[in-house]
Amino acid sequence: MNVFPVPGLPEVEPGDDLAALVEAQVDLEPGDVVVVASTVVSKAEGRTADLSSFPPSPRAEEIASRLADVSGEEKDPRFAQAVLEESTELIMEAPFLLTATRFGHVGVNAGIDRSNTGDADILLLPERPSESAERIRDRLSVDVPVVVTDTSGRPFRHGQRGVAIGWAGMPASRDWRGEADRDGHELEVTVESVVDELAAAANLVTGEGDDGLPVVVVRDWTFGNHEGSDELYRSVDGDFVRQALRGWEFEGH
Repeated sequence: MNVFPVPGLPEVEPGDDLAALVEAQVDLEPGDVVVVASTVVSKAEGRTADLSSFPPSPRAEEIASRLADVSGEEKDPRFAQAVLEESTELIMEAPFLLTATRFGHVGVNAGIDRSNTGDADILLLPERPSESAERIRDRLSVDVPVVVTDTSGRPFRHGQRGVAIGWAGMPASRDWRGEADRDGHELEVTVESVVDELAAAANLVTGEGDDGLPVVVVRDWTFGNHEGSDELYRSVDGDFVRQALRGWEFEGH
């Protein structure tokens, strides 16, 4: 497998054709996977915003005050309001905001970014990232899958890594259940989240700072002869960690 960034992309502006920008810099081949950071997808879709667009509700004022007490730092209630408006559920309120987005992703601050935002205050995630991936894919001259990524932390792990938040042209997971391991034992629970693995591989070469490499091509990788699934996010009923967090309250200062 070969993973390489697409160099030379310009600063993305609202309305830009990401597919055209990518193909101006790289010759795609059948079998490639195009992995695009949500930052540039959001910019192309005009998802930058100023905090003045989010006048805080009493709920946002309450959240910001609680977070300020916990952290010892002043918190902007307008940012808390933006998080509320981009979320369907506030799973944790302290010591940070853990939320569920409208498209199912669970992460800190609804994935709202305050870096690489240009002249705006904040950058929101794409509203429907899988639809964004499909639009990019439709405009590419070569029929290849597209994965839209973000970075987030994980429970029980330190640091952030790339994860998929949208995809098109391939299943999210490959299902090994019913196949045999090397000892002939039937696999019963193994479902591999390949879009997350591709996102993590891409993040190794895009970097997290000012590298300016938001698009990666994965070449010479194949899905293989496996069943596929588009189930990436756990159902609420089966997400026991989320259920436990709903009943948990931060007891710090």
